Amino acid sequence: MAVTRLDLTSEPFEGGRSFGTTGPYELLEGTAYFALDPELALNQVITDLDLAPRSGDGRVHFSSDFNLLRPRDPAQGNRTLLMDIPNRGRTTVFRLNHKPPPRSRTARPDAGDGWILRQGYTIAWCGWQHDVIGNGEYLGINAPEALIEGKPVSGPVSCKLQPNSPTQVMMLSDRGHRTYPTLDVNDPEAKLVVRQDPWTAGQVVPREDWSFSRLDGDAQVQDPNWIYYPDGFQAGQCYEVVYTAVGAPLSGIGLAGTRDIASFLRHSSQLDGNPSAGTVDFTLGFGVSQGGTFLRQMLYLGLCEDEEGRLVFDGILSEIAGARRGAANWRFGQPSYVGPPVPGNIFPYAGNPQMDPTTGKTDGLQMRAPASGKLPKIIYANSSAEYWVLQGALIHTDLATGGDAETPENERIYHLAGNQHGGGFPLPLTDTTSYPENNRALYLYNSLNYQSLIRAAVANLASWVREGRTPPPSKHPRTADGTAVPREVTLQRLELIPGVRRPEPLPPVGSFDFGQGTTPWCATKLQPDFLGAYPDLVPAVDSDGNDLGGIRLPDLEVPLATYTGWNARHADIGGEGQPLVLAGATLPFPVTAAARQAKGDPRPSIEERYASKDAFLAEIRSAAVELVRQGYMLEEDVEPTVSGSAARYEEFTSRG
Repeated sequence: MAVTRLDLTSEPFEGGRSFGTTGPYELLEGTAYFALDPELALNQVITDLDLAPRSGDGRVHFSSDFNLLRPRDPAQGNRTLLMDIPNRGRTTVFRLNHKPPPRSRTARPDAGDGWILRQGYTIAWCGWQHDVIGNGEYLGINAPEALIEGKPVSGPVSCKLQPNSPTQVMMLSDRGHRTYPTLDVNDPEAKLVVRQDPWTAGQVVPREDWSFSRLDGDAQVQDPNWIYYPDGFQAGQCYEVVYTAVGAPLSGIGLAGTRDIASFLRHSSQLDGNPSAGTVDFTLGFGVSQGGTFLRQMLYLGLCEDEEGRLVFDGILSEIAGARRGAANWRFGQPSYVGPPVPGNIFPYAGNPQMDPTTGKTDGLQMRAPASGKLPKIIYANSSAEYWVLQGALIHTDLATGGDAETPENERIYHLAGNQHGGGFPLPLTDTTSYPENNRALYLYNSLNYQSLIRAAVANLASWVREGRTPPPSKHPRTADGTAVPREVTLQRLELIPGVRRPEPLPPVGSFDFGQGTTPWCATKLQPDFLGAYPDLVPAVDSDGNDLGGIRLPDLEVPLATYTGWNARHADIGGEGQPLVLAGATLPFPVTAAARQAKGDPRPSIEERYASKDAFLAEIRSAAVELVRQGYMLEEDVEPTVSGSAARYEEFTSRG
């Protein structure tokens, strides 16, 4: 048995609060323990598993933080397990609620208004990310280290950093995660490179001008986890530290752990210590952003099949993952990093097999199907930000022709038109609205909220899995109808809006060679070779600058502004004009015809579009009802949608 035991404590969730007809929930928290057979072919896709220490039983043992939320009365549940893949150690599924928890989420479940629990799901979380700081607030994994002749592995590492404010010291990790410490703090071959943007050649800083150290008050202290630059790291500039690190935990072993805990909760008995024994008939995998890339990686590696050959997930919802598979399962993998380029953003991207025109290789995300031939039902949902920054169009593009690729029957692909990564910011919008890592944008942040579309997608996926009810068809930009176009076409259209400055170019969309070590997933090149370009497609826009194609929220059908999936860095954080990764923008329409004419804005003003607020809201309601009819929105979300649009009308007309 791959799951050897669970050590859990339990308590009534939120003091015994009742959630609709499901009633109260119980929260179980603790640790899951695993043992992986390295000789099993299914497991050998885990990078460096052959280098991990083995116990007396010949297996590789490890443990993960684990939480389970289950109905206190199993008879009131829906007999469906929802595996919520942690995002940097935090829960994500409660974002589906009409009133979600605050943005600063931790691993501790917070039900918000409880929408997802009223559906009756049993929800599980299992830590998978090896570099999450284990301070009790986040779910991580105790991953074994790769060893060669009994010693920790050493090798080259590249750490990329871009501060938003001046500083002299920076940690050798992304977003404060655990570092890969340098093998030798005095290594003369280590390099610090400074660039004006992430993809230019840059300049090497003389080795004597910086050190592996930190500041303790005013004192400089050598530290293999930090870098000290007395001249100061400048806001917005891009820095890369290239050095030899020591210690390589198996960054991909959490993929197998997630597979095994999901299978255990569904199939194992009460005698085995399964707290969900006899209560689960179906399993859904749900992942947002990093969690969505994780699920794509599981699918590609064939890890949606357990050691007994059974399908692990009946359904998968991968939200805002773009075309990526994440940077886990690489030696010295850095799962949190999203900048360009990363090993997790390589061919293949689409479900069906196709040929990479740059290498001649044929592959597809679903080629490693379970031996049973069964495949999960899959929904991919991407915002406009994933099209602009994470090459989202590649999941439905034929790389050789640049046209539309055929989508597998078990897939649906939905474009959340006009939205930014993770959903928009609540009103009122300000020029200093905080974004993760204290970023500041050149334009107002995107204010749309796509969660109503994800709630419907979850409901449709569950019906597809449990009842065989076919969900609404894929809805995304297509070259065949002109809704997917080269990036330059949309940029030229957006530049007609007064005051809009196009973001500086991103690196080319294409094939990169990261080298190959002991497995195809062991990168050996810190600076990959560019092999050739792929089609670089983004959504076409209408005369207002709003996305065509995809699922258009009522606020795009009946707009008050242009909503984008891109934004740019503000001068206050340096790097002005560079893309602010994953952020979108709100560009309000002029309120009056006079204001429009004074600005030379080609977009009709709000007063020219709508006779009154009531007339505007009537059109919003009609558009929402149409989405319900098509199956992309739940009926219960019509009124909240109208209320949100009313708030936008009040704010945008009052801005003047």
